[in-house]
Amino acid sequence: MLLVNALRCAKVSSLLAVCVLSLAIPSGLRAENAPADQPGTTSGAKIFAERCATCHGENGEGQDGYTTALRGDKSIKELTSLIDKTMPDGSPEECTGEDARVVAEFMYQEFYSPLAQERNRPATVEFSRLTVRQYQNAVTDLIGAFNSNGYWPPDKRGLQGRYFNSRGWREESKVFERLDPRIAFDFGEGKPEGFPEPEVNEEEDSEKKKSKNDKRKEEEERKQFFIAWDGSFFAPETGVYEIIVDTPTTFTLWVNENEPLLTVRVKSGYDNVYREKVTLLGGRAYSLKLHMSRQLEDTVSVQLRWKRPGRTEEVIPARYLSPNWFPETFVLKTPFPPDDASVGYERGTAVSEQWDRATTYAALETADYVQSHLESLAKIKKKDSDEEQQKKLKDFCLKFAERAFRRPLGESEKTLYVDRQFEEAEHPHLAVKRSVLLTLKSPRFLYREVGMGPFDDYSMASWLSFNLWDSIPDDNLLQAASKGELSTPEQIQRQVDRMLGDLRARSKLMAFCEQWLKLDRMHEMVKDSERFPDFDEQLVSDLRSSMELFLRDVLEGDGDFRRLLLDQQMFVNERLAEYYGLPEKPETDDFTKVSVENDGRSGVLTHPLLLSGFAHDAESSPIHRGVFVARSLLGRRLKPPPEAVAPLAPDLHEDLTTRERVILQTEPAACQTCHGMINPLGFSLENFDATGRFRLMDREKPIESEGTYWQKSGEQVSFEGARELAVFLANSPETHRAFVEQLFQYTVKQPVRAFGPETLETLTSEFEQHDFNIRELYKRIAVRSALGVQELQRESTAQVRAANN
Repeated sequence: MLLVNALRCAKVSSLLAVCVLSLAIPSGLRAENAPADQPGTTSGAKIFAERCATCHGENGEGQDGYTTALRGDKSIKELTSLIDKTMPDGSPEECTGEDARVVAEFMYQEFYSPLAQERNRPATVEFSRLTVRQYQNAVTDLIGAFNSNGYWPPDKRGLQGRYFNSRGWREESKVFERLDPRIAFDFGEGKPEGFPEPEVNEEEDSEKKKSKNDKRKEEEERKQFFIAWDGSFFAPETGVYEIIVDTPTTFTLWVNENEPLLTVRVKSGYDNVYREKVTLLGGRAYSLKLHMSRQLEDTVSVQLRWKRPGRTEEVIPARYLSPNWFPETFVLKTPFPPDDASVGYERGTAVSEQWDRATTYAALETADYVQSHLESLAKIKKKDSDEEQQKKLKDFCLKFAERAFRRPLGESEKTLYVDRQFEEAEHPHLAVKRSVLLTLKSPRFLYREVGMGPFDDYSMASWLSFNLWDSIPDDNLLQAASKGELSTPEQIQRQVDRMLGDLRARSKLMAFCEQWLKLDRMHEMVKDSERFPDFDEQLVSDLRSSMELFLRDVLEGDGDFRRLLLDQQMFVNERLAEYYGLPEKPETDDFTKVSVENDGRSGVLTHPLLLSGFAHDAESSPIHRGVFVARSLLGRRLKPPPEAVAPLAPDLHEDLTTRERVILQTEPAACQTCHGMINPLGFSLENFDATGRFRLMDREKPIESEGTYWQKSGEQVSFEGARELAVFLANSPETHRAFVEQLFQYTVKQPVRAFGPETLETLTSEFEQHDFNIRELYKRIAVRSALGVQELQRESTAQVRAANN
């Protein structure tokens, strides 16, 4: 009954924590404190009141069901052109020329300028629970704190193979060891290369005297061998993986656990392919062992394959394998409702009944795992007395709670979460389970540090770890906090430099790039089978691998953001090179970096995965591609269309190119509000068809790939084709600013404006000064946000004290 009450109390406490939101939000750098814009011209204000406010509202708030609020980032020239052509609605001739210009200036100053956005849409550092990704990582690292660690990335790639001239692991029969980059061998009728040749008795008389048993034994010894491959593998993304072993002989496979995932001891029938599914948390390494034994099979081969989430089967590549050992990693399987990502990044500002229920089930799953692994986690030995065992169990619970809460427990907390559970439970193991459940349902675990008390060094440790790793602090951070070594910018900088080398930081940065490019939304990609018969599931899987390799090449190389847009090389295998008609053709399924400049390609903008994803099943889509460029790359805010509009069917306009059909469909004035920007951006990518193949003709007409863009500065730029668009984007301050803002908000999971109106501009300037290094930007975001929230907390505390006095 105590356990049930504890869980109920934890739930109530969680909800109460949300109620103190207003107390948790510092106001020292709130956007509403930003200086106001200069008022617009008198004539502009008068025109707005007379001709615009009826529809848009006196304060630009919009009218329900009719017009949306005046929000966005349009420049004065864009507003002038839009008003001159389309406003007022239904009577555009009433506001043209000079009237359109002056009212546009007024609207820009009041609603659209950066300072107007700061004033009209105040942002704060919001009190947040853990996101789903943070919860999963936190629980994994919480259990992992009681295990030794492996190391990734490794110096060598592949699995360590030990080859034995026997039916099993006998050290005296070991022939050699070597690092095998991947497991894909066909040994045929013989043994692996490097084994000694069998001795042959050439005396015919002696051969005749041998019994059948002797001959069978010799035959077994001639054929038999045993191979043990050991190491670990890296899982790039979270999801269900299918692990596959293809061999005609007996084997045992272990994946991330002590119990075998697959075991075949006796062969029967002709099925040589065995598979099993496992749930893995992305961005982590897992132990892997495959032991196989050849008996009397005529021929022997072996392949170790996997099927990643959303991919097709493939032999596990060397880049994901390591000879290094990793301890078992706890992976939570409880499903969670998705986090709100409507603002462009995951955030945990809402608490639903579904989320609360999921945290309860997750706590139960974690407690069950702890119970089944308690001896190893608590370091209990068989020789320990009952008193020694109980002490170790209490120590485990204390450390578990302190790691979960990211700080030492006070005496009252220690009594509640540890001592009382051991006093009231019938058995020490039950006490452990109660303590774990109570800890994992506590608001001190489920909620981030802002608003949970004074922002001290332990809060700083947690802020840094969740920003860079989406997880709890490690021993190094907690030790630094205990010594008061997370107070100065220099101390914080040292920790951030160390943390960036961790696999979790690299994985989070990679996950951001996938979200930035909207790759996380491209789950299925199907094309017209008659027009593109070779564009199949395998090709799409190859495209995903190609993009992943390119992103990692940039992020783990020089880190130059501009390379993402300007690099004219692409990772391809034989299949991709053949489909896209590249002159350099690798001769294997291994990926090789080749030049693609002959097709006018340029970085991610023209990668076939993106071009295919932002296209229809049979035709390209300048609209989808233009929206992507405008929103993701330029950071422009676009209103959703007033209603779902189906594209004009090509069959109804067989003589029109895709460009001509889009112009025809979006020519109404109401459409031009957004399509005046979207279409010209998308038209510049028309040299690539629905699968991203280069082309010069559409409907037997030459492709027109000219495009334009009105910059926020008011200047219009023109470009011919994808390469010129990419060069513009790579050097545009708007692109740089948009990238910085999106990375900040993905990293911190808070609006950048909440940290002061100067934060985004300062970070963008530093980004440019440091040669657009993405890792350097990531580091500066972590440091600046940490110092910023520290300052916000100090100002909030000072305001509370002043109010009390």
